[in-house]
Amino acid sequence: MEWTTLLAPQRVRTIATRSSSGGRDTRSEFEKDYHRIIGSASFRRLQDKTQVFPLDKSDFIRTRLTHSLEVSSIAKSLGQTISWDIIQNRRDPQFDLQRKEDVCNILQCAGLIHDIGNPPFGHFGETAIREWFQKNLPRLLYRGKPVSRILNRQMLADFYNFEGNAQGLRLLTKLHFLVDENGMNLTYALLDTIVKYPVPSTQIDELSGDIRKKKMGYFLAEQELYHRIASETGTVGLRHPLTFLLEAADDIAYSTADIEDAFKKGCISYAELLHELERYGQRASQRELEFFNPQQILREKYDSAKRRHIADCEEYAVQNFLVRMQGFLINCATYGFVSNYRQIMDGTYRSDLFASTFAKGQIELLQDVAYRYAFVSAPIYKLEISANTVLNFHLRKFVNAALYYDTELGQTDVDEKLMFLISENYKQAYHTYADGKSDEERLYLRLLLVTDYICGMTDGYAKRLYQELSGID
Repeated sequence: MEWTTLLAPQRVRTIATRSSSGGRDTRSEFEKDYHRIIGSASFRRLQDKTQVFPLDKSDFIRTRLTHSLEVSSIAKSLGQTISWDIIQNRRDPQFDLQRKEDVCNILQCAGLIHDIGNPPFGHFGETAIREWFQKNLPRLLYRGKPVSRILNRQMLADFYNFEGNAQGLRLLTKLHFLVDENGMNLTYALLDTIVKYPVPSTQIDELSGDIRKKKMGYFLAEQELYHRIASETGTVGLRHPLTFLLEAADDIAYSTADIEDAFKKGCISYAELLHELERYGQRASQRELEFFNPQQILREKYDSAKRRHIADCEEYAVQNFLVRMQGFLINCATYGFVSNYRQIMDGTYRSDLFASTFAKGQIELLQDVAYRYAFVSAPIYKLEISANTVLNFHLRKFVNAALYYDTELGQTDVDEKLMFLISENYKQAYHTYADGKSDEERLYLRLLLVTDYICGMTDGYAKRLYQELSGID
């Protein structure tokens, strides 16, 4: 892969280059992407979507919006660091200061939109959607036949392996219907960067050891579009190099933020975190701890707070420890990229950026601690059960309503009212792409229309709509 094609500024639809004041628009194509994202309703909705704690009332606890802003910031920092390394060590003669600027802008934008396709209630929402389709498509009848016997293998696999990543590409390229059917009409380089898994649902292979195949990156509905994007960037079937940096930024942000949020919620105490770090120190290598000793740093931050007479020494220690941890992880991700630069550019690198660094064990520790103390807890379980009830209700109601929408067979009065509730943008996108398609393809697109609507809901709206349609005050 070459940076001249990887940083492709093309869009599906060419846009004008003049500003609203009549002068020439001097922004780069990737700076224009940033302003399109910031001004979109889809981005604003992230403020009421779950990161860890569904339907949480606290102003402190992170939402998808605050998480995305943090990922954006970290991703841009990684872009600056690796760009300087490429330039200073002359890894690529084509990589100059303008390419450095483009890389940073792309990564900043990619951080903002990397979760934009996620349904309400966090990753649990994805699980709930997958499980609903796995359970119900085989017994859902359309024209007297089970839907699972009508849709082809890839169509079924799209629903059985439903992914917020694939939904994100769909939202950005089709559903944000502002000017036309091309969505936000973002640059190919940016769109390719957010495709973490450049394979369809029929090629998922979690046991392959290849990170590209861990999940799917696009639905059948966007397969042709993905290949057009990847052909322009020169990455068909391969990960864009910037995707590794985006993924590292996401891992850094959530692995540290989940601990902080869990601490704020009272799920884990300072003493419990220190105990976990001590246990880790007992099994870590001496060389690893020489680079970064988490137990020692947490203690040092606590002692510093006591010397400075900080009111809450434990909170100060945890927060400042996590800031130091982020810096360490950023350095390790940078090392992981530059030390594997040629493999990444050849498309043969199969792991994440932490795999061969001292950060591997420590980031896994943070994720494990967050899981055991925050995710495996009665409050979270109660909220997830509630979320499952809400999503199952919406899927059952709207999938049944959509089955015979836009067919000659007609709908019941209630089903027509349910379809009326779905955003006109989503229905417009459906009609645009369903035109001239077979009955099988149109059914597939109608099911996607339902998941489009549900994924576009915020946590609060999904809950309110459930209450309203259930007749609950």
